[in-house]
Formats: sequence, C-alpha cells, structure tokens
Amino acid sequence: MSLAGVIALTLPGDQSRCRAPGAQASDLKAGGAVLPYRLGMARKRPTPEDAATARRILLDGLARDAQVFELLGELEPLHPRNDTFPGEVFLRLAADALDWCRVSRINPLQLERLRERFLPESSFRGRQNKKFQYAVLTAAALHGGTEPDLLEEVAWWQSDDFWEYALYAAAAYIRAAASQAGVPVRQACQDLAHRPGHPRHNAHHGAAREDRTDP
Repeated sequence: MSLAGVIALTLPGDQSRCRAPGAQASDLKAGGAVLPYRLGMARKRPTPEDAATARRILLDGLARDAQVFELLGELEPLHPRNDTFPGEVFLRLAADALDWCRVSRINPLQLERLRERFLPESSFRGRQNKKFQYAVLTAAALHGGTEPDLLEEVAWWQSDDFWEYALYAAAAYIRAAASQAGVPVRQACQDLAHRPGHPRHNAHHGAAREDRTDP
C-alpha cells in the first residue's frame, strides 16, 4: 500500500482474487471480508516524482476549470492497484488549501453542502457519501496537525477507490478555499503550486499488518 503498505482486498465468495502476495486462505476473516496488509515488495512503489505529478495534474486541471471526472482519467495511471496512492497526496494538498486561505477556529470554513457548492459535477449515494465525508474530515484533521490512520479505515471499504474520494475532497476544498479568499480558483491553484508538496509516504504506516479479525 502506499504509506509503505499494500491493501489486499477480496469480496465475499471470491477469496482467491486480490490476495496479498504470500497470503494464505487462513489469513482471511470469516466470510472473506478483509485480508491482512502486507508490504508490496514485488511491485513498483510510487516515487516522490509520482506524488509531484499527481499534485500538478490536479492543480493544473482545476486551474483550467476541468471537471473532476476528466482528472480521474489523467490520474489513474499513477494509481497502483489496491493502493491508497495518490490519495494521501490529495489529502495533504487539501490541507495545504485550508492553510493557504487561513482557515482557523476564528475563521472557519463552512462544510455544510460542500459538495453541492464546490463539487456540483459529482453526486454520491449511500456509502459513497460516507466515503466522501471521510476524505473531507481526514483532510481537515491533517490541517489540524493530526495524522489519521488511513489503513485502519480503508481496509474495511472493500474497494479500491479511496484515492478517488480523496481527489473529490481535494477539488472541493481547493474551490472552497478560493471562495473563502475571494479569488479565482486559478489563482488559488497557482499559489498552491508554488508551495512545497508532501511527496513522502507516511513511514509509520510501513509495517505489515497481520490478521485483521474481530476479537
């Protein structure tokens, strides 16, 4: 997984698919719900250059008023299968946007109807809303100085789409930050492009997590 570990996921009734390298059937939770995390030693790890490219594609796209769906296609080649990358890049960029527009307790950014106001090209249903909400709140937590445990949460999603919801959240936050600052989105993107990025993976998530079963 990015953050130095790989998420291996399986759907109920299909325990042979998407199994972590070296994982055995006995590693599975009953019913095939969750597989353990293991280090992705055999696959090419995302590089700092990949992180910088993901950040640039998002900022350049929003600056030219591209819709998020267009950017998904451009960014997908950077996403390794069953990996959070480049989701964490987008969350840190969202946190940078909050810092850029000087969001604080005395200058809060209203999250009410965030999607409707700043991501009108997207609509979510059911669990999709929860995934978007998680990405939104995680970016806010990063801005506040905490380090959320992405692997702990995303392991239970049973889908390889965390990076997409992180992209949605980052796009909404950048547009919201521009509105908060009273400037065009293009200017916000240009300013953020000149800020140092966060290309590193979170090293403390690097250890493989073994059995993820309920007590």
